[in-house]
Amino acid sequence: MSSSKEMKIANIPQMHVKRLIEELTPAYCNIINAGLPIKVFPSVMLWGPPGVGKSQAVRQLGKEIEKNTGKRAFITDVRLLLFNPIDLRGIPTANADKTLAVWLKPQIFQMDPSEDVVNILFLDEISAAPQSVQAAAYQITLDRVVGEHKLPENCIVIAAGNRTTDKSVAFKMPKALANRLLHIEVEGNFKSWKEWAIRSGVNDKVIGFLSFRQQHLMNFDSGNDDLAFATPRAWEMVSNILNYVNSDVDKMYSLISGIIGTGLAIEFRTWANVYDDLPNIEDIFDGKQPKVPTGTDAMYALCAAMTAYARNHKDDMRRIANSVQYADRMPPDFSTVLLKDYMYIEPDYRTKLLRIPEFSAWLSTKGRLLNGTV
Repeated sequence: MSSSKEMKIANIPQMHVKRLIEELTPAYCNIINAGLPIKVFPSVMLWGPPGVGKSQAVRQLGKEIEKNTGKRAFITDVRLLLFNPIDLRGIPTANADKTLAVWLKPQIFQMDPSEDVVNILFLDEISAAPQSVQAAAYQITLDRVVGEHKLPENCIVIAAGNRTTDKSVAFKMPKALANRLLHIEVEGNFKSWKEWAIRSGVNDKVIGFLSFRQQHLMNFDSGNDDLAFATPRAWEMVSNILNYVNSDVDKMYSLISGIIGTGLAIEFRTWANVYDDLPNIEDIFDGKQPKVPTGTDAMYALCAAMTAYARNHKDDMRRIANSVQYADRMPPDFSTVLLKDYMYIEPDYRTKLLRIPEFSAWLSTKGRLLNGTV
């Protein structure tokens, strides 16, 4: 298997999704709030293996821009692999007196130029597009121009693609295009993913298993010909099956195998059996204080199940307080993991927790452990 070092792109920064958002949000928002043209900031190119979270990062960036500018953000997702150079320019038609050709603007570039709007043009799979299409993207990335059509001043341009080492369809990017972009390599990171997963309602069995086996978040290997493998995107698909089809991992095993592969699906199914021996989550939040399990795998499952329940009852602070009181009986490392996960439920949820006497009591005895948790 290729080492992670070999898979890196030399000479550009590597960032996980959370850090990427933290870096780009103030860059764009400072420019937008100052009333400056967005084009003063270079177009961004996100590199990374399939399923690492590039598209998710763009969606999160749109939400952050909305929150920090008060404007509405609209994302136009363009898969350049499906286009040819003529598609990008538009369809030719005759002018009124039939003496000249007029290029009709493609619908995908029809954007709202209003001052209360920020458009994000996301050119996905740019590295998979033939070089003739990549060349047509020159104007978009630098001049914000598509053929004869100009993008509105309120348009951010972000491109994304797989690396040539990923064994996906990928053409080497021409130097002239590469020099027009700010390049960032997106890498998998469990802490970043877990915070997003809890806040987004990813199934607790998926979160619990990956907390127990963090190395399985991203099993992509360009040297392997397997069609099904684990990535953040693949685990989100597994979560959707468990959330919306059937939560029984055993019954959904075949479908899950088709997403992450049979070997990992077997391990996931075996691990999910620990849920049968967990205390009743409802009893914990009712304040009945059932017995605390002892196995490491069961503790990860319990933390994930309690966090999912807490997320769905986040405003019932009496029940949350009961669960914090139960957490005080858990091994210190796991009670710390649990309460740190609670803080991911929504922004500033820690402020709500601080109003609970049980949480303040927990902080006084175990709060020092917070900085060292996984």
